[in-house]
Amino acid sequence: MRDDIRPRPVTRAYLERAALHYLERYASSSENLRRILANKARRRLGPEVSLTEDIADLISAVVEKLVEGGFIDDRSFAEAKVSSLTRRGTSTRFIRQKLRAKGVSEEHAEAALAEEEPDELALARRYAQRKRLGPWRTRPAADAREKDLASLCRAGFPYAVARAALEGDAD
Repeated sequence: MRDDIRPRPVTRAYLERAALHYLERYASSSENLRRILANKARRRLGPEVSLTEDIADLISAVVEKLVEGGFIDDRSFAEAKVSSLTRRGTSTRFIRQKLRAKGVSEEHAEAALAEEEPDELALARRYAQRKRLGPWRTRPAADAREKDLASLCRAGFPYAVARAALEGDAD
């Protein structure tokens, strides 16, 4: 890093612009946006300077303003994420993990999952179809069954569900 680069100030206007720019491109939860703004502030301040309480308060104020303005809605974010992941055949265990990583509260995650009502076997079959496992395999292999079961289990499906998903035919 060059010595002549000085840390730039982190202002409320900068944080608002950064937040709106991010939200133009991506959907986000309030906690995820808070993390992103903190990272932007750290980069702007430089490696030697840490975040102060004042900057953390500014970040919280910006996030609260965006929540009140309707730019961020954790509930609708969770519903959209659950819908997207269930279409892909993602297990409910992995969906919960993804939502937790994005900072969605447990109550919003559970409400979104309850609204979608995903069937674990149908999700496992969709995942197997997308990854071409089991009956969807293009070239059958002798040792493929154990590998396919392992793949489904790593994706978060219980063993019994994984086994049932692979036992059906491709219809």
